[in-house]
Amino acid sequence: MKIAIHGYGNIGRGVESAAMQNPDVQITGVFTRRDPASVKTRTGVPVYAAEDIRKHKSDIDVVILCGGSATDLPVMTPSLAADFNVVDSFDTHAKIPQHFAAVDAAAKQGGHTALISGGWDPGMFSLNRLYAQAILPNGADYTFWGRGVSQGHSDAIRRIEGVLDARQYTVPVGEAVDAVRRGEQPTLTARQKHRRECYVVAAEGADKVAIEQAIKTMPNYFDEYDTTVTFITQEELLRDHAELPHGGMVLRSGKTGLNGEHKHTIEYKLTLDSNPEFTAGVLIALARAVDRLSRRGDTGCKTIFDIAPADLSPLSGEQLRAKLL
Repeated sequence: MKIAIHGYGNIGRGVESAAMQNPDVQITGVFTRRDPASVKTRTGVPVYAAEDIRKHKSDIDVVILCGGSATDLPVMTPSLAADFNVVDSFDTHAKIPQHFAAVDAAAKQGGHTALISGGWDPGMFSLNRLYAQAILPNGADYTFWGRGVSQGHSDAIRRIEGVLDARQYTVPVGEAVDAVRRGEQPTLTARQKHRRECYVVAAEGADKVAIEQAIKTMPNYFDEYDTTVTFITQEELLRDHAELPHGGMVLRSGKTGLNGEHKHTIEYKLTLDSNPEFTAGVLIALARAVDRLSRRGDTGCKTIFDIAPADLSPLSGEQLRAKLL
């Protein structure tokens, strides 16, 4: 399978390294909106201008789009789905139906196959919520994120006047997780499920009291959570907070029996040293499935819900039955 990487940020670099671990994958090239001469890949993959990607159409089976969900993917994915099989990691949950419709129309018009919202949430977590609900219809879902770096929340802090740099960690509240695991099916507010830890580098002379207040009262980001703000130096941030770990849990607490007398808990957990590299691994597997669907003539937009597990694996059906079933 020949893939193209569109965008060379954290996820793009992750896809490059993930491809090296999949012998059935070859990278045709990296396509960037930057000056290609200024971008050096880690494995020597050639770099081209993003606007030239259609010149390489005959050498690409699937384009993996590695842009941001806020402004990049809503435009890029439908545009490229008209001419290529594509996979993206669009993660703005509320706008997934709108994004799906736009990509589906473009892919069907061009006779191509697309998959949106690949990754771990949305993605693997979504799939596990579906499995758990189907198995335990009498129950409740719980999703906890972290402990890990939220890149969007970190960026929101960096936009505050007087802030030079920042990292924000989302942390599950242990008492809430324990209650769910005990099968209590609690009703939890945002504050009861997660807390926020912020590490901030302030400019010299900046009003730290005002910065802390701006963070803790920021709507849609911090105002509904217990939030701690710790001011550190740039050197400390680079030393202690340079990585991008993340993870979390999907749990479903359910009951079976004629009177609901038996409790059950399903738990799927991720602990990730590198959020973008794990996401890239999911995108490679989904690209394999998209390539197979395309070769069967199945066009239009898909999500992880539409993918048969066997299509994610490089193994044959015979190998899967012998080794994994």
